[in-house]
Amino acid sequence: MISKFKKLDLILLASLAGLLTLGLVALYSTSQSGGDTNYFASQLQWIVIGAIIMFIITFIPNRIFFDFAYLGYFVSIIFLLLIFGMGTKGYGATRWLRVAGIGFQPSELAKITTLLAAAKYLSDERLDINRIKPFAVATGIFLLPFLLIAKQPDLGTALVFLVMILPVFYWVGLETDKMILILTPVLVLFASFNYFAFLALMILMVLYLFFYLRPKVVFGAAYFIANIAVGLLTPLFWNQLKDYQKRRITTFWNPEADPLGAGYQIIQSKVAIGSGGFFGKGFLHGSQTQLRYLPEQHTDFIFAVIGEEFGFIGVLLGLTLFSIFLFRIIQIANSSRNRFRSSIAIGIGAILGFHMFVNIGMTVGLFPVTGLPLPFISYGGTALLTNMAMVGLLLNFYRQRYEY
Repeated sequence: MISKFKKLDLILLASLAGLLTLGLVALYSTSQSGGDTNYFASQLQWIVIGAIIMFIITFIPNRIFFDFAYLGYFVSIIFLLLIFGMGTKGYGATRWLRVAGIGFQPSELAKITTLLAAAKYLSDERLDINRIKPFAVATGIFLLPFLLIAKQPDLGTALVFLVMILPVFYWVGLETDKMILILTPVLVLFASFNYFAFLALMILMVLYLFFYLRPKVVFGAAYFIANIAVGLLTPLFWNQLKDYQKRRITTFWNPEADPLGAGYQIIQSKVAIGSGGFFGKGFLHGSQTQLRYLPEQHTDFIFAVIGEEFGFIGVLLGLTLFSIFLFRIIQIANSSRNRFRSSIAIGIGAILGFHMFVNIGMTVGLFPVTGLPLPFISYGGTALLTNMAMVGLLLNFYRQRYEY
């Protein structure tokens, strides 16, 4: 039994332990600020449960994950559909199901099962992701849960499924030129909010198409027209958003326009981080945290708690731990001799990296408020168990990295 534990990735585990500890310290601080819930004690319980799940998954033969990948995907889709008839509403969206009195978010389970299903489909070495049929089928695996979760609505979590697509596809051989062609409509969508940005992007696209790719005239013209259509349809997409989603986006551009309303969270978060300075105000001495000026400080804005009480040093420590963690994920993917395992590892890196990037960016005002938690640090049972399960998969793959 001891020999099995010697095969574990100790660097991955050490960085994980550092992140969990940093999260517990921040949650202890938020629990001392007069709230009704002891987030520290509750999160500690979830960590113990998550650790058990993680080590169970670590020693399961990975063939089982391959064999039951499609079944797991089917079950998660069923759960997502049940949301619309049996879901529990909270924070303006219906995201939760209750089973035997226990609430959980099916979207968290779907992250893993969708990735497993896509990786199984793409694991066939004879499959060429650059061909239309394999590309369409694999994209459809990701798009189905994306659409169901966006309908809840939970656009922040839904975007995670889109973010997984290109890293996984690139890992199994998608050509760079095709990646750029896929990304262009997304860039057009965002650029459409500004006339000059949209015009500049159209000019760059024309130059790229006809002077670098040099496609057939019909394809080039059709692709250009399609992107113009995306730009023209952007107002339609905007009108489909809920009012609170629109407020989040407009507040992102100018939070001071509504300092006591939609802009309050971002302003208080930036004040908290800025006031921390280099060394911070000290543990349990953050005024924004302890006086509860900082909203959602145990979930969405927990990084601001770290920035206020531990300053630049605390922020640097958190970013360093995340960097080591993500770097080890890439190394695990590189060392895996099995396409199924390596694709899952890259997908896990994309999920956790996106959560980290968006949450921290949101905290400092670089992104709109999305509600995405900071992995291993933010409070939350379902999200933590999902993340610990993903680490279990990584440890499993590391143990069997030399096996085909």
